[in-house]
Amino acid sequence: MTDTPLPSPLPAASYIQLDGPEPRLSFLKCRSCGTMFLEPERLACARCGSRDGFDAHEPRYEGTLHSYSIVHRSFPGTAVPFISAVVDIDDGPSLKGNLRGVPFDADQIDGAMRVRIVFDDALGRRDADGNAYISHFFEPLAAD
Repeated sequence: MTDTPLPSPLPAASYIQLDGPEPRLSFLKCRSCGTMFLEPERLACARCGSRDGFDAHEPRYEGTLHSYSIVHRSFPGTAVPFISAVVDIDDGPSLKGNLRGVPFDADQIDGAMRVRIVFDDALGRRDADGNAYISHFFEPLAAD
């Protein structure tokens, strides 16, 4: 038995929280105008200029695909193809991430599909201590 602790996962973005049993998203919502931001801290609202503060907001984990690009060329070490997407979260801001679970064929992707946000290992990335990164991904919602 070793006393070396197992590596702990790290959030791949500041708005991903790993402080509970499951990863979650946490945004800031302006108390004056309701605009949401991804940063964990802000002094003033970029939309209305208010300094009245912000409340933490955990969104629903569903949204609508706003735009996407099928990426065929990327940095060395990044597997291609992948689908880079922007999703309008139902009760939150727009969020960029990778869309998975769909073919890499634009003719088979519904440009307004409903998706859910899921969390997973960030494509095998590790820091210098061997800690994994947890990231968010988008997957299509099952048709009702």
